[in-house]
Amino acid sequence: MVNIAIFASGSGTNAENIHHFFSKHSLNTQIKLIICNIPDAGVLQRAGRLGIESATFTNQEMKNGSLPIELLKKHHIDLIVLAGYMNLIAQPLLDAYPKRILNIHPALLPAYGGKGMYGHHVHEAVIARKETRSGITIHIVDEHYDHGTTLCQATCPVFPEDTADTLAERIHSLEYRYYPITILQYIRELGLETQ
Repeated sequence: MVNIAIFASGSGTNAENIHHFFSKHSLNTQIKLIICNIPDAGVLQRAGRLGIESATFTNQEMKNGSLPIELLKKHHIDLIVLAGYMNLIAQPLLDAYPKRILNIHPALLPAYGGKGMYGHHVHEAVIARKETRSGITIHIVDEHYDHGTTLCQATCPVFPEDTADTLAERIHSLEYRYYPITILQYIRELGLETQ
């Protein structure tokens, strides 16, 4: 069994979508754990409703790494998936899970990435620059914000009348469609299903 931990900071819609995808499409993969750095984030209630164990760590504990790593090892986690997690991944976690942490970004990296570029901030910047296309980037996490090897990019149009909200809807559709499939492809690329 391939065990995934999802790190999230928000409402958890991507986490739930990933959970449902693997429940339907892979007998060998499960979302084993959800880790959050915000004590009252909606993802924690969502995890409870889905029957997924969850844990909350402070930002300092996440930076130190020892407590989250201990919990990840206890649950035999093979892969970490960031789904709306808003902090830079600390070096201890990168060392413990080399090339085993994935992230999704709501823009076509390397454009509109980096510290402070998340959620509506990204969409507002894309619209302000009068871009005609935007999209998502799924990548392997390294020590920099929104950096690391790209696994998948998908695009959508940006219309002149778009607001951050209307663009976000199209971006979310891309996230829900491509993130779970890319995670599964990466698991197979790593050979985890056969271990």
